[in-house]
Amino acid sequence: MIKLSELHIYPIKSLGGIRVDQSRVLKPGLEYDRRWMLVDPQGNFLSQRKVPKMALLAVGWNSGEFIIIDKLNPKDGIPLPLQQQRESIKKVRIWDDEVDAIPVDPAIGKWLQKKLDIPCELVYMPASTIRPIDEKYAVSDESVSFADAMPYLLISQASLDNLNSRLESPIPMDRFRPNLVISGTEPFEEDFWDSVQIGSVRFKVTKPCARCVMTTVAQDTGKTGKEPLATLSKFRKFGNKILFGQNMIALDEGLITHKDVLKIILKKNK
Repeated sequence: MIKLSELHIYPIKSLGGIRVDQSRVLKPGLEYDRRWMLVDPQGNFLSQRKVPKMALLAVGWNSGEFIIIDKLNPKDGIPLPLQQQRESIKKVRIWDDEVDAIPVDPAIGKWLQKKLDIPCELVYMPASTIRPIDEKYAVSDESVSFADAMPYLLISQASLDNLNSRLESPIPMDRFRPNLVISGTEPFEEDFWDSVQIGSVRFKVTKPCARCVMTTVAQDTGKTGKEPLATLSKFRKFGNKILFGQNMIALDEGLITHKDVLKIILKKNK
């Protein structure tokens, strides 16, 4: 039996996320997933690709609101309210998309600047901002939050176990930042799915996830290395892309829960 073994949200893009027991599936992504983002003074998004130290900051949950935490000093944190006051709109850029965002309390930005030692600002994507996914993957005009390209990323534990069997030092799943981790499959079985259902919610598997240097950032130290890309390139390179995990869109909205059963609706033609 295939089950949902882990469920993760990453409220602030490229910061550490939160493992949750349940979450609401929305078309742009899980509720609260990547609704906040750090930008530079020009409004361009920031990520661990250029700022590996972002790995040392995480978002936690405390008394009905998020809190941004310094992993190396967990007592040092700053609250992040769930609701943002719409006082002004700022144009921000993520990859090729320019979208409207709301600047968050400057005090939070100052705290982040001090921690990362770079000029930056935290912004929020309101529900009124629609960022369409690539139309060739869309089924019904789906949109995405501040995630790179797709609302959902699924990886099987068996696929990570297979990778780790090839590495000198095993790595944790957090290197790949999935929303959905599943158990009960063969390694890379997810490569061959076209659509699945988790609990009562249906998902369309859109494309494999091309991996970048972010996977080489250790999430507990912020240090970079060659793995896992060096090893993945030996058996998961297709063309000029290294693939690990599957991107998805949600065909329905609803609640999914840790340990929900995953049903395969349709497999891809090999």
